[in-house]
Amino acid sequence: MSYLVLARKYRPKYFSEMVGQEHVVRALSNALKSQRLHHAYLFTGTRGVGKTTVSRILAKSLNCLGPDGQGGITDTPCGVCQSCRDIDAGCFVDYTELDAASNRGVDEVQSLLEQAVYKPVQGRFKVFMIDEVHMLSNTAFNAMLKTLEEPPEYLKFVLATTDPQKVPVTVL
Repeated sequence: MSYLVLARKYRPKYFSEMVGQEHVVRALSNALKSQRLHHAYLFTGTRGVGKTTVSRILAKSLNCLGPDGQGGITDTPCGVCQSCRDIDAGCFVDYTELDAASNRGVDEVQSLLEQAVYKPVQGRFKVFMIDEVHMLSNTAFNAMLKTLEEPPEYLKFVLATTDPQKVPVTVL
């Protein structure tokens, strides 16, 4: 028997399972349905409100192949295709999470950005999720700025923070 924290075991896997974030779910669902997607998203809120969870569901929505392998961008990912299963398992090669609280230097950000020049291997989009983005050093923010302003069409950024006031205005 494997040990799994309840919060991870029962983490929502679909927008319809999200509780307390109706306005975020509605905005993202409408953007996905109309395929009017931004290149970067900033999620703010206290610890445990679902910033990382929404990021993972968004990555599934962008990369879902559908049960028949012919799906497109959707607000209701199938959950059974290889992309959805890999994102749920945490092993999807085109979805990268960086914890900026423990990886706040310019070297870590440059390593992440080096991956940005390569097209997605498995999915439609590469999604870079930077958690606690406010913890990045100023040099790390500066290194990220050019790619954040003009990313390739296949790259999406999700920035999550508990302290949005500490995110430089040039990033916002």
